[in-house]
Amino acid sequence: MLLYKISIWFYWLFVRLAAPFHKKAKLMLEGRKNLWPEIEAKLKGNTAPVVWFHCASLGEFEQGRPVMEAFAKQYPEYKIALTFFSPSGYEVRKNYSGADFIFYLPKDSAKNARKLVALLQPKLAVFVKYEFWHFFTRELKDRQIPVISISAIFRDKQLFFKPYGGFYRNILRNFAYIFTQNEHSEFLLKKIGLSQVSVAGDTRFDRVLQTAASVKNIPEVEEFKAGKDIFVIGSSWQEDLNLLMPFIKNHYKELKFILAPHEIHENEVRNLCNDFEGEAVRFSEAPNRAVNDYSVLIIDNIGMLSSLYSYGSYAYIGGAFGKGLHNTLEAAVFGLPLFFGPKYGKFQEAKDLVAAHTAFPVTNLTELEHAFAKASLPEHKNAISLKQKTYINQQAGATQKIMDWITATL
Repeated sequence: MLLYKISIWFYWLFVRLAAPFHKKAKLMLEGRKNLWPEIEAKLKGNTAPVVWFHCASLGEFEQGRPVMEAFAKQYPEYKIALTFFSPSGYEVRKNYSGADFIFYLPKDSAKNARKLVALLQPKLAVFVKYEFWHFFTRELKDRQIPVISISAIFRDKQLFFKPYGGFYRNILRNFAYIFTQNEHSEFLLKKIGLSQVSVAGDTRFDRVLQTAASVKNIPEVEEFKAGKDIFVIGSSWQEDLNLLMPFIKNHYKELKFILAPHEIHENEVRNLCNDFEGEAVRFSEAPNRAVNDYSVLIIDNIGMLSSLYSYGSYAYIGGAFGKGLHNTLEAAVFGLPLFFGPKYGKFQEAKDLVAAHTAFPVTNLTELEHAFAKASLPEHKNAISLKQKTYINQQAGATQKIMDWITATL
């Protein structure tokens, strides 16, 4: 436990030191500056039962969201408390209408855990994917409040499965139940003596099906499309753009491109526009431009990527050159051939899609050109679309499995 406490202390020391130079670190500190008065004010006077959902960031929120919304529908008498660890989740979803109380997760300590659980008094806690906090989960267990982990995924090299990982294995034993994404995760947990485990799958499959069913019409993109196929580039980093810039310039004539950077920085957006030498227009400028005259539409806002994929014929998903592959399912649900960098091995859905020959990892321009040429053949493209949609539908259903357990427990 001492090493755990030290690691938490050093983590927050690093955040404090980085805050003057790093926007995310600054937001993490500022968001927690008056956290306890904020929590107390939000919860003041509440007499309704509470369920607590915790997500690290935006990706985990999207995994937890189907369960939150199913819970709210089945148990309208409950209030939903939603916490985030990271600003990239909180800052985007702090006004999410599906939760009643939204705030940052305090630092994991015995004192903070006692205080937060006493204020929330939850009947149930739901932690999403990788969130395994010692003091919070222990406090919930000590108070006989069931805490479950959903969409959890485990790998052999994690501390839980090392000979010296006993402390971390005990954190897992604080959970009343763990719903894993795959059978290997279930196997690893049962191998260390955990029995309250089963495979439910990944709730993101349920979420992307919901999103696809309620996709937003975007008039600016309708005009931009102008009857051509669109290649959507989602959540790109500079490493992705180093590969994509020459590819885009090679295909200006037959394709249009939507480029959505992972992070929106004014200087970088301006530089991108300049790099395309008059072929690119910013989304924010679209109402004042004849956007159908341009080849590249640069998205300079957040929150619309999932709807943009519905306009696509192909998609490149960023992050797999080092930062971590972003959500492939948001594009796959629309049956698009997918392309991404080489570092995708930690993502089961990406491995599945590559194995099904519907997604193509690439490391250089030659590989991207070759994969695109093959995937764009009509017979291949149609087969890919059918496989993608079949795969998504076959993997759906995790939300209902989790809700069945909750219904039997509450």
